[in-house]
Amino acid sequence: MNTAIVLGAAGRVGDAAARAFIKRGWRVKGAARGAKAATLAPGVEAVQVDAFDRIGLIKACEGADVIVNALNPQYTEWRETVLPMAENVAAAAQATGATHMLPGNVYNFGHAVHPGMKEDAPQVASTEKAEIRIAMENLFAEQAEKAGVQTLILRAGDFYGGTRPQAWLDLVILSKLDKDVLVWPGPMDLPHAFAYLPDLGEAFALLAERRAECADFDSYHFAGHTLTGEEMKRAVEQAVGRPLAKRGVSWPFWRTAGLFVPMMREIAIMSYLWRIGHSLDGTKLANLLGTVPETDPVEALCQAISDLKLDGAYRVAA
Repeated sequence: MNTAIVLGAAGRVGDAAARAFIKRGWRVKGAARGAKAATLAPGVEAVQVDAFDRIGLIKACEGADVIVNALNPQYTEWRETVLPMAENVAAAAQATGATHMLPGNVYNFGHAVHPGMKEDAPQVASTEKAEIRIAMENLFAEQAEKAGVQTLILRAGDFYGGTRPQAWLDLVILSKLDKDVLVWPGPMDLPHAFAYLPDLGEAFALLAERRAECADFDSYHFAGHTLTGEEMKRAVEQAVGRPLAKRGVSWPFWRTAGLFVPMMREIAIMSYLWRIGHSLDGTKLANLLGTVPETDPVEALCQAISDLKLDGAYRVAA
């Protein structure tokens, strides 16, 4: 039986990946801290470990064939935490010989994001977040070249769905759904890349099973769902069975509030992703896997709304 350890198994991506690996018959260990260990998906073997403890992390990863690196510190902590944790994960992968799998995002492309981005699209450090993500991926690329430690990046758009909250869908887009309102953070006619987490988790498991066919350092784009604001609105209306009003986001307010609230400042900096249309080309992943998991958007939204109880007293349409 293959073994995967999921770092950050109590988070959104980690939980989805852990469930998918278990579904495909893997033994799954989930690394989490404190009380979060008790919230892991059924069948996951909880491992208490701190990602800043290199020796402890190496020990936790012993016996793993795959390390899924779903560690995701708070936006406001990225500068101090992302690279030190990445260095410890790199050490664990090298010590154990496991394949390292990393959820990527579109931040790396900076303000140059555009529709149909392929894996070789230029990476531009337009923001601090882009700079940090590029540096982290370069760290793993150098390790692959020098030590032959395999890293596979599966890059996706904004996450939604699954059993864990705190994504754009529940925090903003459908935060007023029980009042018959959809909130869209940008122009309604621009495409935006989304990833339904149960599909993305399954794609991680499928990619892990084909890892021997991949290069020591390789990246794949998960196309997911590309939706404009109008398309999202129609899909949600179909999911809930009633019309919705549309409201926008006051980014000037967020920028002003960001002078006093660091998290709002960090989110406002990344607001360009709602003003520049973009999507990911998933051809390379499809060529490897044959079939890439893709739930119909309306079905996915129905499930997400139900799982996270986003619709108050209303019931999702059948």
